[in-house]
Formats: sequence, C-alpha cells, structure tokens
Amino acid sequence: MNVFGIETSCDETAAAIVVDGQEVLSSTVASQIELHRPYGGVVPEIASRNHVLSLPQVSDEALTEAGMSWSDIDIVAATYGPGLASSLLVGLSSGKGLALRLGKPFVGINHLEAHLYSVFLSPGAPNPNDIGPFVGLLVSGGHTCLIQVEKLGTFRLLGQTVDDAAGEAFDKGANLLGLEYPGGPAIEKCASGGKRDHVTFPRGLRNPKTRDGDVLDRRFCFSFSGLKTALLYHLRDDPLVPDDRERLANLAASYLVRD
Repeated sequence: MNVFGIETSCDETAAAIVVDGQEVLSSTVASQIELHRPYGGVVPEIASRNHVLSLPQVSDEALTEAGMSWSDIDIVAATYGPGLASSLLVGLSSGKGLALRLGKPFVGINHLEAHLYSVFLSPGAPNPNDIGPFVGLLVSGGHTCLIQVEKLGTFRLLGQTVDDAAGEAFDKGANLLGLEYPGGPAIEKCASGGKRDHVTFPRGLRNPKTRDGDVLDRRFCFSFSGLKTALLYHLRDDPLVPDDRERLANLAASYLVRD
C-alpha cells in the first residue's frame, strides 16, 4: 500500500510516501525557520500562509523522489492535530481535496501517535506489531509527555508537562540569552565548553505530590516554566555584558543541566 502523507502541524511543510507502513520512499520538507527567526518563535499566520505556498511544490517533489505518479497512490493521510489550528487546516483540507480528486480513501493522523510510530521507520527497525508494551518519551516544541504503548492504537498517557513544553523552554531561554531561533540547537552550541555548575537553576516538580483532582501521577510529569523564570530573574539582577562569551557559555551550560 502506497500512502501519501502530509504534515503541516506547525511551521514545516512536509510530504512523504511510505510503502506498507515502514518503507519510506520519499520525504520532503520545506523549512520556515528563517521566516520565524526575527520573532523568536513560530507566528501562526506566517506559518499557515507559507504552507499554502509550499505544499504543492513539496508534494510534487515527494512524488518525483519516489518515482511515482498520482495513480500509484492508494491512500492519502494528513495530520489532524494537535498543532496550530490555522496550519493544520491547510494540510487537512489539501489532503481531503487530494483524496477526493484521486478517488482514494483519506485518513486523519494524530501527530503524537505519528511521533511514537516514527521509530519504526528506520532501516532495520522491528515490526511495530512484534514489540510492546513500551514507554515512549515525546519531546517537541509544543509537547513533552510520557506515553505507555500497549500495542499500536492502544495508548495511555502517563505524564506530561504541567506548563510549558521543553521546546518552549529552549526557545524562550535562547531569546533571553540573545541567541538565535530555534533555541535548542543555539543553546547546545553556545554551551560547548561552558561550566555546568556556574548557576544552579531550579528543577520543576522536584518533590511531586499528588493533589486532589490530579488525573496524572505527578512523578511522571514535567515542569519548565520555573526554569525560564529563574533565567529571566538571574539576567535581570546580573545582566550579561556584551561579548562576555565565557559567561554566556556558562549560563547556557547551566540552563541545559538541572541536577
């Protein structure tokens, strides 16, 4: 079965063709990093407008890379959520329209389930039906969570961030330090050679206690908002001096490591 997949949940426009659920024949991505960099994060309106512009070319490139024509496609899939509503609307509408035009079935895909499944797309990866249960850690710009997978299609959320996701903490932390977007790679690069114990930043949920009304066990949950706030207050009380690369590296290294 040849599946044509579309992904527009955030700021990257992507299309791929996958055979029988595991063999990736093509995967094309149009990045918007340069468009969002001046703002230090993803601007939904800019993202959705550029999905409209990029998706036709990205789709054609995926087809060409796979050496296929539209008549070879058996099913069309697109991300239906979670993600930015305006961005999702572009991919979802395009996927439904394409399926209607081709006379093929359409399937909406949960973007977090797709993250869990992605580990089975590597060459030599086991068949997903042959392993389980297992625990998956999902870390992205908008999501940080632990999920127990009994089998494909059967999931249980063990824990998640109670405030910001890890990617959010990286982007906002990089912005405070005067580094580029996206924040994760920028902080990692800046932290090279820095002293990890230069500043002791707080660790969220160090002593988690279950509260009345909690649906999830807080031992399996995450918190990053306090880390961002601690960096903000640290820089407010002791601002960075321009060109002080050593202290910048130390702060970046300390921000990465929370013992």
